Amino acid sequence: MPSPRPGEFEVIARHFAPLARDGRVAAFGLRDDAATLRQEPGHDLVLTADALVAGVHFFADDPPDRVARKALRVNLSDLAAKGARPIAYLLCLALPPATPEDWIAGFARGLALDQAEFALALAGGDTTSTPGPLTIAVTAIGEVMSGRMLQRRGGQVGDDVWVSGTIGDAALGLRMQQRGENAPSAASERDWLLRRYQLPDPRCALGAALAPLGVVAMDVSDGLIQDLGHITQLAGCGALLDPAAIPFSAAARNWIARDEALLDVALGGGDDYEILVVAPPRLAAPIQDAARAAATPIARIGTLVPGSFVGLGRAGEGDPRRLARGGWTHF
Repeated sequence: MPSPRPGEFEVIARHFAPLARDGRVAAFGLRDDAATLRQEPGHDLVLTADALVAGVHFFADDPPDRVARKALRVNLSDLAAKGARPIAYLLCLALPPATPEDWIAGFARGLALDQAEFALALAGGDTTSTPGPLTIAVTAIGEVMSGRMLQRRGGQVGDDVWVSGTIGDAALGLRMQQRGENAPSAASERDWLLRRYQLPDPRCALGAALAPLGVVAMDVSDGLIQDLGHITQLAGCGALLDPAAIPFSAAARNWIARDEALLDVALGGGDDYEILVVAPPRLAAPIQDAARAAATPIARIGTLVPGSFVGLGRAGEGDPRRLARGGWTHF
């Protein structure tokens, strides 16, 4: 039987104060109501926030270390798409009364792992109780050279469309977990899809390498088609994607080959946390150089075109298949 959960201040002292390292961030061991952050000359601070709710963004029985790392990484993905290097984060944690201390300890271990990997520190936040569901809110703070934060505005007809990594793994992993489907025949493929859903890979190194190029960028959180639609709407145009160029992992490709309807799930399901880039063709070589320097794969998948739709097809090969801009929405 789980041991009773200690009080709020003991939980903070035992599990979260060790994560508040001093340096540029002075969090005073989480014994005060605020922290200080020393800003580097010639840099702008970049702020982002995301909330995760049990039953909406993760399963209540997901491992607590993976829940913590996902909560942090979805914010780091936003920073990456802005070309910003992470520095610190604030954490607000609303726990149902029945949450055991073992869960909190596992959650804190997950944060510690990612703090070490991505070189940032906990700067404070809040812990409280809730009748449910368990809710996690993270505010992440990064920095970028002044005036170099990447934005989703600025695309033009003729620009290339690029995306990092692979698309659709997380959406298929979620489908597998929701429905208990085991269509990928190999256990390694099932493990890959589930990991991609539970533990995204924020492309921090790639974002930092792209920042000097001034490209248009955003992270793919709500589905490739919907997020590309945000860029094309701001640009007042459409996009044509080459279906053969969209990068799918072997696991995703094998499952889609067995059920073609899953192509729409992969393109629109969300949770990829890759970086979507739009840039003029003259930047093709610098983009590829940046990806090599960041040890992150990137693929050119299409072009911005006149119109107002996102479609699949190749120029001069008949009418493209128009794709609904549906994707993940909270409302």
